[in-house]
Amino acid sequence: MNGVTGHLARFAEAMRQHGIRVGLSDEIDAATALPLVDVLDRAEVRSGLRIAFKVPHEAWTIFDRLFDEQWGGATEVPVPPAANPRERRGALQWRWDGTRVRLEAQLVQPTDGEVPGYSPEQLLRRKPFDRISEAELKAIERLLARLARRLATRRSRRLVPTSGRGLVDLRRSFRRAVGSQGDFLRLARRARLVEEPRLVMLFDTSGSMDPYTRFHLAFAFALRRAVRRVEIFAFNTSLTRVSRDIAPAQILRSLDVLASSVPDWSGGTRIGQCLAEFVSTYPELLARDTTVAIVSDGLDLGGNPSLLTAAMRALHERVRTVVWLNPLLGDARYEPTAAGMRAALPYVDCFAPGHDLESLERLTRMVN
Repeated sequence: MNGVTGHLARFAEAMRQHGIRVGLSDEIDAATALPLVDVLDRAEVRSGLRIAFKVPHEAWTIFDRLFDEQWGGATEVPVPPAANPRERRGALQWRWDGTRVRLEAQLVQPTDGEVPGYSPEQLLRRKPFDRISEAELKAIERLLARLARRLATRRSRRLVPTSGRGLVDLRRSFRRAVGSQGDFLRLARRARLVEEPRLVMLFDTSGSMDPYTRFHLAFAFALRRAVRRVEIFAFNTSLTRVSRDIAPAQILRSLDVLASSVPDWSGGTRIGQCLAEFVSTYPELLARDTTVAIVSDGLDLGGNPSLLTAAMRALHERVRTVVWLNPLLGDARYEPTAAGMRAALPYVDCFAPGHDLESLERLTRMVN
């Protein structure tokens, strides 16, 4: 018996041999639960299987030991190196090696004439925005749109009742059985909830951000199309709310409209003044379930550091998470020595680069 079902059956048998009561229905629940968790996160796989198999608390120690024996005990998922230099890693999948289950990468043999290495998509994900060529624009915009859809459909860790597939909810199943004289006519189930994030994005459109502005806003436009609760602002020497002025499906046209309608586009910047205006003018957007993402190089030329400090402190106190994406942070030599950046950093929950697609992917993991 091969595949994930076979792995789960062997794991269940090992638990039975060590005194943990596991039935066929529990194995079915585990097979249903495994696709619902992040298989790259061993802790999440462990927790998901422990719940699906309904392991009692007093047996957790035995379960954890068996899990490490059967599913690999390394902290990180081991991926074997390619035996042939022309072989490349492909999709990840669970494999049984005769002793335990491991998550391994399939080895893909390139066809004749194909150059081994990263796929074009992988290269684009790590290519700095200021080095993207005109020929690559459409491809990178498609990747940005895909990233936005992934954020829109990301499941939270919270389980809610569902009428479809999901983990068996024993408590609700028993309650239902009471009304049918003890017959389990239908098992109640729970699944991870798809929650739309609440996100406010403030983009620096000053001259120093020109190489990145198009890509940041393309990502924002795609988010706006996929997620309802996203607000977008542009700032430089003044603040402009642009959420309702963009056409998400028409990136170039929207950029042209913004460039002509946003005052001082590609000019100077006063970050402190703009953030202070945002805090005072839009208090309804500041809530404990909101993530505020500021995308800027932090060069607050002619600005007031104390004003920026006060605005950042207010943001930090009133929202869930403050993220600052700085494209300059993509350079290992960069140090946040500018006065504006130094003033903001004490109130930033996550300070990360924003110079390529991979850095924007990290933003999606900070939301929810």
